[in-house]
Amino acid sequence: MVGTDITYTLLVDQSPEVAFNAVNNVRGWWTGDIQGSTDKLNDVFTYRYKDFHYSKQKIVEFIPGKKIVWLVTDSSLDFLKNKSEWNGTKIIFDIAKKGDKTEVRFTHLGITPEIECFDKCSNAWGSYINSSLLNLITTLLSKIK
Repeated sequence: MVGTDITYTLLVDQSPEVAFNAVNNVRGWWTGDIQGSTDKLNDVFTYRYKDFHYSKQKIVEFIPGKKIVWLVTDSSLDFLKNKSEWNGTKIIFDIAKKGDKTEVRFTHLGITPEIECFDKCSNAWGSYINSSLLNLITTLLSKIK
C-alpha cells in the first residue's frame, strides 16, 4: 500500500450536477466552523473543529459537474507530531456519469500510509464521504423532485 492516497468512491442515482453542488456545499456535510466561500474557482475557506483541527483550502480547479480540487495551504492538526502534515496536499473530487448513475471519486492526494495522519484521516474522511456527503447528495435530490 506504499504511496496510496486516501480514496473513496460513491455511486449515486443523482446527476453529476447534483453531486457537484453537494460537494461545494461544504457546510452541508462538514461539521465544525467554516469561514469563507466554497463554491467557485480561487475561493479560499478555512475549517476549524474544536481546538485540534484547522485547515485552509484554496479551490484551484473547478469544472462544473466534473471536478473540484482544493489545495491545502495551511493546517494545524493538534493530534499529530507534524501538525502541518496536510500543507501542500490536494483534496480532489472527480465526478462522472457511469451508466445511469454518477460516480463521485474522492482522493486526498498526499496523505499516504507512510505518514502519521493516514489512519485517523482515512477513517474521518470515510465517515464524511460515505455518510455526510452521501446523505447531502440524497437530500439535494429529494428537494429537487
